Amino acid sequence: MNRKRVARVMRERQIAGITRRKSRSLTKADRTAPPAPDLVQRDFTAPMPGLKLVGDITCLPTAEGWLHLATVIDLCTREVVGWSMADHMRTQLVDDAIRMAHAGGHTAGNAIFHTDRGSQYTSRQFREKLAELDIRQSTGRTGSCFDNAAAESFFAVLKSEIGTTAWPTRSQARQDVFGWIAQYYNRERIHSTIGYLTPHQARTRYRQRLHLAA
Repeated sequence: MNRKRVARVMRERQIAGITRRKSRSLTKADRTAPPAPDLVQRDFTAPMPGLKLVGDITCLPTAEGWLHLATVIDLCTREVVGWSMADHMRTQLVDDAIRMAHAGGHTAGNAIFHTDRGSQYTSRQFREKLAELDIRQSTGRTGSCFDNAAAESFFAVLKSEIGTTAWPTRSQARQDVFGWIAQYYNRERIHSTIGYLTPHQARTRYRQRLHLAA
């Protein structure tokens, strides 16, 4: 079957392909900030929820301009335990995401939060917030996506599966992203890295094992 026939059949059935956009780096390192050590060393596993978390920022296109999304992901369950969306990339964006994770009881004492070296994460305000929440900061090398591969992979999945390339408004984008994360990704989408369970199932099973052990 040649390319023209495929294109014609797709037009007739109103089928549109989804193409991943060229990646757009958002990491702007703060070279004046003292570097945090890499406490993860590309080991994106954890023996219990709340112990090791990763975070990153991505931008989503709308007709009103970019909508920026910051996430916090638990490496034990692959659950998105914190997120924040805004029309800016100030430190408050990532601050709100980690606050959500902590307020929901998704961070253990002396937990690790691993990110890139973006200025939002290395800012004094954010470092002080992590210390207040009893969370240790961990950062990968500047410009190395492999050092934060779990967070990068989540954004690749989101942009491939959410089913749109742009939104008419930031409000619509917020609604769609919230529904995709809270309902589909956390509760319905299975992950091979956690034994083909959903993140919600993985967290529930861990709590059940703790209850039985007690």
